[in-house]
Amino acid sequence: MNAEHTEAVWLTEDHELSLAELAELSGLSEAELRELVDYGAIAPLDPDSSPWVFSGKCLLTIRTACRLRISFDLEPHGVALIVSLLERIQELEAQLGSLRAQLPHHTRYS
Repeated sequence: MNAEHTEAVWLTEDHELSLAELAELSGLSEAELRELVDYGAIAPLDPDSSPWVFSGKCLLTIRTACRLRISFDLEPHGVALIVSLLERIQELEAQLGSLRAQLPHHTRYS
């Protein structure tokens, strides 16, 4: 019986990933990731540094971008637009949740 050893890593937003690591974990090539950076879908922590380093949050964004690209056969600029709109929706939902939490209890569900 051959036992295979697998290592699991818990990624958080604080975790930092190189471009190569992001490519390996996302299924996209480094060239495709560079295109998404060019279109503003993702951003390195410090765009002026070399090599680029990304936050762990980028992996979720990249996996979403990959699914969108495959499901809808989108070009990189289309993927970048959709990703930016999805992130904006998430920001607005978080703001709405925060505002709802500030409402008095008796009017919260009116």
